[in-house]
Amino acid sequence: MSTTSAGMIFIVSLIAALVLVHRPLGDYMYRVYSTARHNAVERVVYRLLGVRTDAEQSWGVYARGVLAFSVISVLVVYGIQRLQDKLPLSVGMEPVTDHIAWNTAISFVTNTNWQAYSGESTMGHLTQMAALAVQNFVSAAVGMAVAVALVRGFARRRSGTVGNFWVDLVRGTVRILLPISFAGALVLVAGGLIQNFSGVHEITTLTGGGQAITGGPVASQEVIKELGTNGGGFYNANSAHPFENAATWTNWFEIFLILLIPFALPRTFGRMVGQLRQGYAILAVMGVIALTSVLLTNVFELSGGATVPQAAGAAMEGKEVRFGVSNSATFAAATTLTSTGAVNSFHDSYTPFGGMMTLVNMMLGEVAPGGVGSGLYGMLILAVITVFVAGLMVGRTPEYLGKRIGAREIKLASLYFLVTPVLVLAGTAFAMGSPERRASMLNGGPHGLSEILYAFTSASNNNGSAFAGLTVNTPWYDVALGLCMAFGRFLPIILVLALAGSLAAQSPVPEGAGTLPTHRPLFIGMVVGVTVILVALTFLPALALGPLAEGLS
Repeated sequence: MSTTSAGMIFIVSLIAALVLVHRPLGDYMYRVYSTARHNAVERVVYRLLGVRTDAEQSWGVYARGVLAFSVISVLVVYGIQRLQDKLPLSVGMEPVTDHIAWNTAISFVTNTNWQAYSGESTMGHLTQMAALAVQNFVSAAVGMAVAVALVRGFARRRSGTVGNFWVDLVRGTVRILLPISFAGALVLVAGGLIQNFSGVHEITTLTGGGQAITGGPVASQEVIKELGTNGGGFYNANSAHPFENAATWTNWFEIFLILLIPFALPRTFGRMVGQLRQGYAILAVMGVIALTSVLLTNVFELSGGATVPQAAGAAMEGKEVRFGVSNSATFAAATTLTSTGAVNSFHDSYTPFGGMMTLVNMMLGEVAPGGVGSGLYGMLILAVITVFVAGLMVGRTPEYLGKRIGAREIKLASLYFLVTPVLVLAGTAFAMGSPERRASMLNGGPHGLSEILYAFTSASNNNGSAFAGLTVNTPWYDVALGLCMAFGRFLPIILVLALAGSLAAQSPVPEGAGTLPTHRPLFIGMVVGVTVILVALTFLPALALGPLAEGLS
């Protein structure tokens, strides 16, 4: 069987599996966020937190809950890292330096999981579990909670509330993420991933050299890092390491976990607003963009645009032999189309256009299907912008799901999509403007620019993957990228919740002759077009100086 045929079978089987679970998982998540009942575990947590489960919150109170929880989480994760040598299961690791601890705390709390360190030589087992793995769960649950709050804004009529953050946070963690992660960890252990509390082992390699290999609770962290679209890795090689990703079928399973919840959430959205066809429309937009990206990334990597890749038959540099070109390219597309950031190959070694696709995926706003929760609310913001553009074309006040999109709503939506480009382009400009910061680049010229552009795109979009050619373990990069992660996560969340509050307070607008149907192919095509045009107008100059210049040279 040819590499291309095997890659197509890999992709088609992924699509089939996602189609099978879309309806049951989407319906299950709808019930999780809609029921008035609380289970025994949740009631214990609510008592410990002092939460009134019947107290609905305005968007402002909801946002303050998100920010307060996140600030406390940053302090806890930072403290555990700085004190890890005094804690159990430190396996001899020293305290993490202040700037790396800051960067890592912000990274994991914002669902970015950018890593400026080697996990197996920096973090003890307790730090990995109590700090990093815990944030993998709750940061993903925060994203889902914010998405559900926005959906309630569309669904509710003349309401001053959008739900209860603490209830949404706990339910997302206890009822969705934990059960799937438990089952998924068992699957990964069966596939060869390790799960233990072992320390460092000194081994002799086949060539007679020495190597230190650290054990640890890897499978349990691997499953939630993919399921929660977190990223990061127990080992520096990330999902290319055999202890994190043992075989071709575990590679398939990890990609499936990455896409599982984001592709099911449109079904939840359709159920909550009472119009399943609206959920299918959002899913169709996600699917069109995602499939196009996956296929283009595969084409660019399999064709190999340079002399050596063409002679070898493919671009294998930086890719794990166990997975090959196609399965590596599919993983790269999935991890950058979502906010996952896990990698099973080095994107720095991709062909210029293949590497450009990973950049474009993040620049699109990671909406196809995007991160857990963040992909859905990003796509709904795009839908709001699209109906506004359509309203301008026909001279009618735009409406979406029975809600009027006025000046306040479009301002919030516009500001949402301005945050990330400002952070990406300003950060890249500051880094390129300093010889000291340019010295961190492994390469010069267009490829070096791509390395820095990728770092700030990844941090500002809360992705966390890296080109792997830029040395970012410096105080300046740790602080600058940490600030991009924080602003790139919480400013959009505040704007989304403000939009949710504005929509929830409205009365429904009856459909008229001029109302744009938002469930038909025309609207789906318009949303795809608006998404691509927004990216092209914003980032094309930077791409032209980086991967496009390199690919055309």
